Amino acid sequence: MTIRTDLDRRTFMRLAGSTVAVGAATLAGTSVASAATSASPSPLAGGRRLVAPGKLGIQLYSVRDKVSSLGFRVVLERLAQLGYSEIEFAGYTQGAVGPITPQEIRQILDDNGLKAVGAHRGINDFATNMERELDTAQILGMEHVGTANAPTNNRTIAGYLAAAEQFNRFGEAAAARGLKFYQHNHQHEFAFAKDDPSVRLYDVFLENTDPSLVFLEMDVYWAFVGKHLYPGFEPVDYVLANRSRYPLFHLKDGRVNPSSDNGYDIVEFGAGNIDFQGFLSALEGTGRQHGIWEQDNAAQVALPPNPVDSFGNAERSAEQILALRAPVGA
Repeated sequence: MTIRTDLDRRTFMRLAGSTVAVGAATLAGTSVASAATSASPSPLAGGRRLVAPGKLGIQLYSVRDKVSSLGFRVVLERLAQLGYSEIEFAGYTQGAVGPITPQEIRQILDDNGLKAVGAHRGINDFATNMERELDTAQILGMEHVGTANAPTNNRTIAGYLAAAEQFNRFGEAAAARGLKFYQHNHQHEFAFAKDDPSVRLYDVFLENTDPSLVFLEMDVYWAFVGKHLYPGFEPVDYVLANRSRYPLFHLKDGRVNPSSDNGYDIVEFGAGNIDFQGFLSALEGTGRQHGIWEQDNAAQVALPPNPVDSFGNAERSAEQILALRAPVGA
């Protein structure tokens, strides 16, 4: 249950050119990290745009402090002004602002030209209230609905096989309503099975879920953390081997930190070391993926000298993502 080595070699050759381009940009003083501190984003190598403006999304978990203090109307209006077009929900409540219905949220989306692209809900929400969850997704106009939970906390082959069966049932229920059910990874899905250290758990899940019913949202940051903790794979190879199964991507940046157990710290987009230019350039021709910015700690940290403000992180990250270009000729 491993990714084929011939695919790894093809991907290496595909990415080689973009790696050289990134290196050249760095020597010229236009690295991704330095671009984050400039007045205007660098287009890097100046080729085709890697994330189209109409496909730039945001996971509302990134600005959850604003949702709970200001409410959906203020937050969604502001995000539309910042250039976001698609919204991935992290729940449907707005804290002390007061109750709100899915119909009212949908009206706010429509008023601001925004589209609900997906939602993160708990596995138990689907296990106990599947039809209600699907009703809400359809009211909001989503194409996808899913979970950020690991398939299971039982990190054995049997545990992941059972989880795959459950997700197939979730996917079947969603498909009956015209929706795509998806799972968002963290790092530990890439661990090896406790009862067989030669088997990667993510492979068990991928190979035993129905590709027409269960889809994947790759959180690129957590995939690279997974590679650091459980080496032996390249995140992009999973996508290239299963292109139709990855409609959504979390564009979460990370800065290398050897003293961190994860090997990286979460930072605003453009301030890290993850090669998003190379990763996204390798996906040319899919035409299906949605790029969704997420920064778990956006309400707590900011790139100096900017003040701590999750809206500020959202604005700068949107600029950096929309500035990404493929190497010329790629």
